[in-house]
Formats: sequence, structure tokens, C-alpha cells
Amino acid sequence: MNKFLKQIINLIVVFFVTISCAQSKMHLDKDKAIEERITLLMDQMTLDEKVGQMNQYNGSWDFTGPLPESGSEEEKYEHIKKGWVGSMLSVRGTDKVRAVQKIAVEETRLGIPIIFGFDVIHGYKTLSPIPLAEAASWDLEAIKNSARVAADEASAAGLNWTFGPNVDISNDARWGRIMEGAGEDTYLGVKVAKARVTGFQGTDLSANNTIASCAKHFAAYGFAEAGLEYNSAEMGTSKLYNVVLPPFKAAVDAGVRTFMNSFNTLNGVPATGDTFLQRDILKGAWNFNGYVVSDWASIREMVVHGYAADGADASAKAVTAGSDMDMESHLYVKELVKLVEDGTVDEKLIDDAVRRILRVKFELGLFDDPYKYCDAEREKAVTGSEAMNDAVLDMAKKSIVLLKNDGNILPLKKSGQRIALIGALAADKNSPLGSWRIAADDNTAVSVLEGMQEYKGNTLVYEKGTDVSLGQQLFVQEVKINSEDYSGFDAAKKAASEADVVVMVLGEVGFQSGEARSRTELGLPGNQQELLEAVFEINKNVVLVLNNGRPLALPWAAENVPAIVEAWQLGTQTGNAVAQVLYGDYNPSGKLPVSFPRSVGQCPIYYNHLRTGRPVNSQDNVFWSHYIDSQKTPLYPFGYGLSYTSFKYENLKLNKSQYTKGETIELSVEVTNTGNLDGKEVVQLYINDPVASIVRPVKELKGFELVELKKGETKTVKFILTDAELGFYNNNGDYLVEAGKFNVMIGGQSDKGLTGQFEIE
Repeated sequence: MNKFLKQIINLIVVFFVTISCAQSKMHLDKDKAIEERITLLMDQMTLDEKVGQMNQYNGSWDFTGPLPESGSEEEKYEHIKKGWVGSMLSVRGTDKVRAVQKIAVEETRLGIPIIFGFDVIHGYKTLSPIPLAEAASWDLEAIKNSARVAADEASAAGLNWTFGPNVDISNDARWGRIMEGAGEDTYLGVKVAKARVTGFQGTDLSANNTIASCAKHFAAYGFAEAGLEYNSAEMGTSKLYNVVLPPFKAAVDAGVRTFMNSFNTLNGVPATGDTFLQRDILKGAWNFNGYVVSDWASIREMVVHGYAADGADASAKAVTAGSDMDMESHLYVKELVKLVEDGTVDEKLIDDAVRRILRVKFELGLFDDPYKYCDAEREKAVTGSEAMNDAVLDMAKKSIVLLKNDGNILPLKKSGQRIALIGALAADKNSPLGSWRIAADDNTAVSVLEGMQEYKGNTLVYEKGTDVSLGQQLFVQEVKINSEDYSGFDAAKKAASEADVVVMVLGEVGFQSGEARSRTELGLPGNQQELLEAVFEINKNVVLVLNNGRPLALPWAAENVPAIVEAWQLGTQTGNAVAQVLYGDYNPSGKLPVSFPRSVGQCPIYYNHLRTGRPVNSQDNVFWSHYIDSQKTPLYPFGYGLSYTSFKYENLKLNKSQYTKGETIELSVEVTNTGNLDGKEVVQLYINDPVASIVRPVKELKGFELVELKKGETKTVKFILTDAELGFYNNNGDYLVEAGKFNVMIGGQSDKGLTGQFEIE
């Protein structure tokens, strides 16, 4: 071959290589529409690379340290280098995220960036109250802002995807994960879901301080039988359509980019393999165009459920049903290519899943700047900043619910009192952080003791009284509860005998609620009840401050203790929030988002239950719906919460009494602050449809307004009801608004208020 011919061949090779390289980068053109960019990229992808995008691994080694040499860690590393990993979870910190992203972007054939997920449930390192507590604020702007600051801090640490919000409706206090949601009511749950999605994602998902959110757990996880974690959830279609699904639909309407399916079965089908939920409803009827990730290893667990024969069968059923990404089952990356090649799985299902995953990555701007979340200076400036702490303190104060205040024992005087502070949780700096606190450093919460010590005018004496738990508290292990050591009782009783007021901080340690923390007893754990009664016998001026992640059954305290404050697990600024409420620098305004039972035997208990055929004792006999050993009402009902001031409701008005379908209904009520302090009141509107084609609840929340009133001030609060509030879903999933009479009630809690009636013709 002569020299001239070689030059011609080399030029041709260079030309085609140049054309090929140019084509391979066309998806990086920012001027092209996202859908076109996705197509351009997918046209270049092999089947292995497509399946790789559907694979999510947990970060299990230090990516800034030595490379793994054996085992699953080595396999994960090799898969990242091959482009077989679409997402990593629990890799956090800008240095570690950059290290992994560098492999994906610079060492793989196509350079597809990884999306980094993490459980940002109620904050990253600086923690807000647990979600159930936030819902008690009924302050949607505050809840949205809480998610906003959490996204700001998490994104500064390199993360761009949170596995939240949890929008599960739950009315069973036995279930540990009730702490992750907004409580028992669907209407409130819808509003909170929208607020949290909007807070996490902001108005621009491509900004470097917003993160993609994930609505979970789809679906019915909050109705696990007996409140038992990972249990089945069996229900009729009426409850599914009217109670369970609306918050998920609200998340879709708010623009949520991902969904996570749940561990439970529904109608005998594991949610991970449920075509009806994922294909028919979510991606079909709701037109959701984001992607669905499995919960941890839930694809593999379909084998254990008895729904799939083996890993290959589980993979085929999961992808067919609409599960787009495999979290830590390691099955998609192992099985899907073979399943496509042998014709078991249609490659169109793979393409659909990959397009969804890539769409979110493009929307986040990861293809335009894979390292946009890796700014170490921003991480240093944002994490734990004063602004972060101010925000979570504000949220914490708004989440506190005053349950009882006989004799106005609260607020405490700021001088001249001797106060005994009793309870191990009062000095605990760890439990207030709650259960989901993976990124937070241990013992970083402000304790109640520290918060109260900021008020110098009184004499404050602290005694532990008793330990709640023994040994180290870990997320992955059972908590050992103390029920034997009484050695601190005498010191606590002595402190109480010398005090003007006793503040007792009792409840659950942080790891007694949350995932895998189901309980069959809902009283104070260990010997705390005995401590409470022993101290009360010495000094009746007791203020009980509850730290807990779920509703507790405390009938003795409700009957005897003069003041009870529901302070939940309020996060980093717990102690300051509690102290400011106890001393009256913040007037509590929270309302319960979930009913508190008298006994665990009432569970599940909820205000919006269906009517029975025998609801009351009408003939003076036993044949009516009741317990023979307890009242059937809750200890504290949904929507309940007191203030240091008082409110009066008057003049409920409707603009008319009869309406036609589609016409708006206007209501108003006058609310007056009749006490001596400024305060806030959550004005709640409930309706009841007494006759319908499907039996409707005894009442349903359909509106609320958080109103601030100065002492003596009266405000007129207005509500508008539309078809969206007046209708319901039938058992086919069709939305109906039926003619007939409706009852309406407006008040400060779900069990009392002013009543009226209107009719739809």
C-alpha cells in the first residue's frame, strides 16, 4: 500500500470517528428538547447499559479511600465502571459523590451521570420535627419551608434525590412508621403531600439547591394488618380510592418525579409486582411520567412472599408491573438482559423504564453539569448554619400540641419558682432527633434541660428518675427497655417534694418508632408510668412533656396530671422549642393530626369512620356498637389542641341553603380570641353526606384555616366547597357528586363545633 493510499484511509477513519463522536455527544446539546436528548442517548445504548440505568446500589465503602478488592463491593465498583449503575443510595458528602460521579461520567463508554438518593425524611444533618409532628402544625407554608431547607442542606452534601415524602395515611398507632406521614386524615394528607413535594423540588428542579422527591409507599402500607411492619394490607376498593390514593395523586399533581412502591401485599399481590397500581393507575390514569423505584430489595422479597418462583421470575413480574428501578435486590442487573433475549420480557418495557429514569436526570441538569451538587464550599457554608437552625426551631414550636392545662399551670413563671425537671429524656440529646436521622451526628439535639437552663430566673433542679432504655441505641437493632432499675426514684421524689412545679419529660426513645418498630403496648415504656405516679403522689403540680413518635395511650395521665404537652420528637432544636412553649414565649397552636387512643385495644381508631347500623344505645340493651370495658371515643380526637388563650365560634353562615351540582358553596364563621393572650387557631370545616350510594364517614375534614388573632379580636373565616370536596369515588374509581342533603360543622376539633345543613339538588 503506497503512502498516498494510507493517507486517504486515515482521513476516512478520522472522518467517521469524528462523525461518530459528534453523534455520541448530540444528547448533550442543551438547546434540544429533553425528549429528543433522551432518544439520542438511548439510540447509542446497549441492552446491558439500559438495564444498568435500572440498577441502584447502596454505597457500602469509602469511595475516597482504597478500591474494594473482593465481594459485592468489588462487583458494584466494576458495574459502575461499565455503566451498569443508574443510581446510588447513601453515598453522601461532596467528596464522595464527586468520586463516584467521576467514574460514571469519565470512565464509562457513554458517561451517563448517576443520581444520588438518600432518606431525607425530616431534614439532613439539621433536623426538623418528625413528619407526624410537622403535620400537627397544620401550617402548610411552614411544612413546605421545612422540606425546602432540608433540600438545601442535602443538596449541598451532593445529594439530588430524597426518598420522601411518605404520604401513607395511617390510623394505627401500633405501626412504627406512622411517625413518617401526616396522620389519619386524607384531606390533610393531600395538603401536606403537596407542600412537601413543592418544598423539596422548588420551582426549578435543575437548580443546585433542589432535589427530586419520591412519594412513598405505593400503596396502602399505612394499613398493615395489626400495625405490624411489612405485613399485608387488605382493604376494599372504597378505602383504597377514597383514603389511600388521594395523597399520591396530589403528589403527582404537584410534580413529584419519583414513586417508591411498598413492602406489603394488597389483594394478595406484592405492591412491587402490582400492575393495577403501577401501570393502570399511576402511569395510566394519572399519566405519571417519572419513574418508580422499589423499596429495599422488595423485588427479591416477592420470592419470599410466594408470588415469584425465583429471582428471574421476580424480575420479570416487577418490570412488567411497572417497577422501573431495582433498589438493592441485585436482580435486574443479573436477570433482565437474559429475560429480554429469551423473549420473556419485551424490550419496550426496558426502554420505557430507562426513558423515565433518564428524563429525571435530564430535568435535574445532571447531563449539563454532573458535578453541580459537588461544591465543597457550599456544603461547608450551608450545613448546620444559623439559618438552618432558625428554620427547624420555628417548625418545632409550631408542631407542639397542648393537650391539657388545668388551672392554667402553664405557662411557667419566669422567676421565683423552684422547678424540678425529671426524666431521662429531659437530658437526652439523641432521642429528640427521631428515628430517621442517618446523616445527623449523634447527641446533637438541644435537650429540654439545656433549653430550660436558658431561663435564668428560676431554680432548676434535674433528676433522671429512671432510664428509658439500656445500652447503645442503633437504627438496626432492637432497643432494650429498662423495666427493672428504680435506683433514681428516691432522688426524683425528693426533688419533686422541694419544687413548686414538676416538669416530667417522658415517652419513647428515638428508635422506638419508625421502620420495624411496631408496638403492642402504647403506654409509657418501661417503668416511666410508675415514676410518673410516684412523683405525682409527692407533688400534684406536674407538667407532663411527651417525647414520642406515635400516639400514646395515657388514660391515667389524662385524668390526673394537670398539664400535658405533646412535644413529639422535634429534631435538632427540641429543647429550645419546648422551653419557649413552657415559658410562654410561644403560644402553642398545634392540633393533633391523629387520634390518641384510650387503650391499644381501640386500634385502629380514627375520627372519620363509617357509620354502623347500630351506632348508639337506642333500646337500653347491649346490642349496639361499643366496648363493654371502655368508652369507644378516643382519649384525644383528631384536630384537638389547646392554647394559652381561648377561642369562641359564632354565626356559622351559608350564602344559601340549596345548590345545584357544580355550584360553589360559600360558608363563613366568626372566631373570637376571648382570652388574654394573642394566639393562633386552626379553624376546621367538616362535612357529612348522610345518604349516599356508598356509605360515607360520620364526618370528613374538607377545609381548614390557620388564623392568628390578637386578644379580643374577631375575624370572619370563609370557606368555599366545590365538587372536589363534596364528592367521593365509587368502587370502580369513578368520582361522583350526588344530590342530597349535607351536614356541615366548623370548630376547633373534629368532635365539636357549630353545625348547619345544605342541599344539592
